[in-house]
Amino acid sequence: MLRKVTRIQGLPLAARDGKIGAVEDLYFDEVRWAVRYLVVDTGDWLGTGRKVLVSPREIRHGEWPGDAIRVELSRAQIEDSPPVPENEPISRRYEMLLGAYYGHPHYWSGPFLWGQDALPVLPPGVRRGFAGGEAREPLAAIEDAPVQARRSYLRSCGEIIGYRVEAGDGSVGQVDDLLVDDESWGIPYLVVDKRAWLPGGQVLILPDMVDGIDWATRSLHLAISRDAVEGSPDYRS
Repeated sequence: MLRKVTRIQGLPLAARDGKIGAVEDLYFDEVRWAVRYLVVDTGDWLGTGRKVLVSPREIRHGEWPGDAIRVELSRAQIEDSPPVPENEPISRRYEMLLGAYYGHPHYWSGPFLWGQDALPVLPPGVRRGFAGGEAREPLAAIEDAPVQARRSYLRSCGEIIGYRVEAGDGSVGQVDDLLVDDESWGIPYLVVDKRAWLPGGQVLILPDMVDGIDWATRSLHLAISRDAVEGSPDYRS
């Protein structure tokens, strides 16, 4: 089922032994357009104001929440996870440390949306997160990785909402939301509001139509024309 990012934001996160935070944002991979992490603010639950990243691999699939997103982790396992770097982008090195802590395979190592898998499931026998553990992957191997291999392609869903959308021949609207598949956590559509630029209301844009994102000018560029956007069927949520 498809879910709006704006409706996922704000949902509490429930560990096996109680709630531990609320979803503040989602980080997506701009190469494959999939949500890789929930950004969880634990301030009201842990009293530390700390933010943590939780992978969709840990979500209890088939139990989409009415009141919370449930994960296969304890509060201690989440609390003891590697701290999120402040005031800087999430690096591939940090992702490797986080994956080592939780025992997750790398989503970028393989041909499918989740590396060797189409869905964010863990292979049989993989030990889910462990409190107080040390990174399983040698830090030297992470430090010695080529710079390009350490680059991250993560972007904030919350940030991209509101970006201006530019077709090949002019402005057509702004990003109003993103739709997330709650099984694969892929992003099959962007919701674009074109009412201030073109006739009609909201339309759905495929990520394949995106030619690039300019983070400096807060704009998203499409490889299609204004006419193509204008002629798209209106989207009604």
